[in-house]
Amino acid sequence: MWKTSILAVLLGTSLLANAQQGPAQQVVQWQLQVMRDGQQIDSFDGTTTVGQARTDTHHKVVQHNVGCKDQPGGSLDLTRTLTVSPLQADANEVTLSIEAQETFEEDGAQQTDTGCKLPPQPRQVSASHPGLKVAAGQWASWTIVDKNPNLVYRVKASLANTATSAN
Repeated sequence: MWKTSILAVLLGTSLLANAQQGPAQQVVQWQLQVMRDGQQIDSFDGTTTVGQARTDTHHKVVQHNVGCKDQPGGSLDLTRTLTVSPLQADANEVTLSIEAQETFEEDGAQQTDTGCKLPPQPRQVSASHPGLKVAAGQWASWTIVDKNPNLVYRVKASLANTATSAN
């Protein structure tokens, strides 16, 4: 009788462990293009499991000639940090949460009262999209800044072919 009880416990434990594993996690493959005034200036891509997040930061250090003698001025680190998190995904549509922090230069050169060059001023923008819906294999657009400059994120996403994540 005790052998039957042990067998029942082992069988029950095995069934419970299999039930807790549940279905395989959905994995989303995505691309994000950063468009400034209609020109692509940066891109991000990744493969992320639904319910997880991926954060990437890109840096671009710039330096301008400034002053009346047109001498090199101090450098500025223009950063772009994105956090992309797939919320839902199926064969037809992916819903992504996107958080963005950008530091970029304003359009147009500035001058002092005497006509000496000033560097473009840095501008910082934070934006959040709680649920951008992207039709599988199609590009969706999200405007971050309307003008001076026009900054748009183009996003493409679909279910990945594999069940592993490169998060």
